[in-house]
Amino acid sequence: MENRKYIILGLVILVGIIFLIKLAQIQLFNEDYKLAAMDNAIQRLTKYPYRGLIYDRKNRLLVTNKPIFDLFFIPKDLRVEDSSKFALAIGLSKDELRLRIEEGRNYSMVKPSLLQKQLSFEQFNTISSMLVDYPGVIVQPRTVRTYPHESAANVLGYIGEVSKKELDRRKDTDYTQGDYVGVSGLEQNYETVLRGKKGVQYVMVNVRGVVKGSFKEGKFDTTAVAGEDIVTTLDLDLQKYAEKLMEGKIGSVVAIEPSTGEILSLVSSPSYDPNLLTGASFSENFAQLSSDSMKPLFNRAIMAMYRPGSIFKTAQALIALQEGVITPETRIACIRNVVGCHGAHTILDLLGAITNSCNPYFMGVMRRVVNRDQSSNPFTDTRLGLEVWHRHIRSFGLGGTLGVDIPNEKGGLMPSVRYYDKAYRGRPWKYSNIYSISIGEGENLVVPLQMANFACILANRGFYYTPHLVKGIGQDKKPVERFTEKRYTTIDSAHFRTIVNAMENVVRYGTGSYRAQLKDVVLCGKTGTVQNKDKEDHSVFIAFAPKDNPKIAVSVYVEYAGQGARAAASIASLIIEKHLFGETKRKWIEDYALKGDFK
Repeated sequence: MENRKYIILGLVILVGIIFLIKLAQIQLFNEDYKLAAMDNAIQRLTKYPYRGLIYDRKNRLLVTNKPIFDLFFIPKDLRVEDSSKFALAIGLSKDELRLRIEEGRNYSMVKPSLLQKQLSFEQFNTISSMLVDYPGVIVQPRTVRTYPHESAANVLGYIGEVSKKELDRRKDTDYTQGDYVGVSGLEQNYETVLRGKKGVQYVMVNVRGVVKGSFKEGKFDTTAVAGEDIVTTLDLDLQKYAEKLMEGKIGSVVAIEPSTGEILSLVSSPSYDPNLLTGASFSENFAQLSSDSMKPLFNRAIMAMYRPGSIFKTAQALIALQEGVITPETRIACIRNVVGCHGAHTILDLLGAITNSCNPYFMGVMRRVVNRDQSSNPFTDTRLGLEVWHRHIRSFGLGGTLGVDIPNEKGGLMPSVRYYDKAYRGRPWKYSNIYSISIGEGENLVVPLQMANFACILANRGFYYTPHLVKGIGQDKKPVERFTEKRYTTIDSAHFRTIVNAMENVVRYGTGSYRAQLKDVVLCGKTGTVQNKDKEDHSVFIAFAPKDNPKIAVSVYVEYAGQGARAAASIASLIIEKHLFGETKRKWIEDYALKGDFK
């Protein structure tokens, strides 16, 4: 019993010593608790980093930052004698001021609440000298985006306040309510690169809320780390020119450097001034843009899905050559009892069929690809042949997303056996049910970005790089590794020679000869005219130049503009000319494109 008494006494003494050590640590050595206790005299200020800048390929600024100021208040310390004067000074009505003070008090008497956000530098200068008369008001400097050239809005994207839903999704990060986050475009896709890292500063304030200096000489402060800069692949001059050509039109332009996959220009029309979605008027402007029937926020270059039209015939020819069901010399009669055609021709070889865009020819070509007598059952035979066709067509990057580095890219549709089984609900189907896909109509759907990438494949004679918009990141301008990988099609490079020669003929002698031909360079292209029931046709054109060692590949899609040889061919050739020579030498074509009367 005597030993037990000493053991219990020893345990009590040991626990007491532990408590004494912990208390001494809290009171004498750990400054965190001291900071919390002194919260009424010390303010914790977030130091927001500068968001990374965005440049074009020639190091011209596309996106930069401008200073703004948010006003917060601590309800316990706030003193406002003349509320009308104060409300007017910070841009609020008296009722709005009263409501915000009331909401802040309901939230917390000792924690900061938002009073007014995004005061411009000029607005803040006007009121800064009077803030000393309002104890409890805290000034929080930060920055918002500004766009010096008012261009490439759908590429660059915009930033906005992080939503509650987004905060829940980012629980493991240091985002807090009121922070800005990339919402679309490059701003969203490269958010982690651009945003930087927040810092913190502790300052001492007097009873009037006036800052008296750093606490403990900045011992507990951390420095904000600026975001990394981004160099894009865009050529600002070409981007502006393409936007100019598309003014007053609905559609898109995509221009890519075939040898790298770098996107030189990406235009969605109609667009908007990106400066509208920055600063204090963000919400009002966003509401107007969102309700606009022309959908300027909708990025048609990567999101709109269209039937490709006759540009698709080049893909059909390549698959047929690879499968050995035709040769360049194969001649097929232009019999128009199933599908119509244009031009006065009767029987053509492959070169002539592409040059004159013969519909019956390519209906016959795809029939040879799909119906190969692999089965005595015609329905089974079509299924087997379509599986072969689908494998080849997917290798062109069609029917799925390419992986471009801005969000919301759509993949289009290349119909498969599974697709038709579902569409026909188990009923049998064969080539006579699906022949319209042979000429780029029917169920085929492509995205303008895919069409430009397909032009790159033709230019490169069988391979492509994933199209991308960022050339380098950070001070060393480090490229994104996945964009340096070559992606090959299932078609032998030798077969591309015939198609490229035919595309040269399209521009020299065929459907694109009048408006697409350039004097000093060989341009290879293919027109497309996509039908719309009860509406004007869409105008489509893909092209690359020069024929050998190509520098640029382009797709143009102009909605309701009629024949591909008109609007789309004119705009595409002007963009190529601008890129290769720095200017257009065909003023009459430029005037025609700008006028927009394509009838």
